[in-house]
Amino acid sequence: MAGMDNYLLKQSILTFAEATFARSGGPGGQNVNKVNTKVTLRLRLNELAGLSETEMERVKTLLANRITTDGEMVITSDEERSQRINLERAYFRMEALIAAAARLPKKRKPSKPSKAAKEKRLEAKKRQGEKKAERTAPRED
Repeated sequence: MAGMDNYLLKQSILTFAEATFARSGGPGGQNVNKVNTKVTLRLRLNELAGLSETEMERVKTLLANRITTDGEMVITSDEERSQRINLERAYFRMEALIAAAARLPKKRKPSKPSKAAKEKRLEAKKRQGEKKAERTAPRED
């Protein structure tokens, strides 16, 4: 299985993603009403390169809520008043989301408590038991 090729992934996003611009909502005064600063970035996942079949399946599963029925991933960015910055953020976010979803989680290595940790636990149990034993009334035989 070939691993993820970050460079190829980034290049294919830059090449195949289509950006559209619209007027953004929210604060910004007159700027909002006349400048198309909102960026919507669309990418057909079948055009994406740099991922293995398994990684692509993970992306499709984990990012299902961002993928349309046509197989397009959609990202929007309208936080900034600059179209250029919003476009850069959208590209960055798309790449980060795909890379994070494609990455396989590390396998957990089972570990055992150390000898010191076991002794510490037993000592704490013993102290707790002694504390409780002191609370009982002394027995008269």
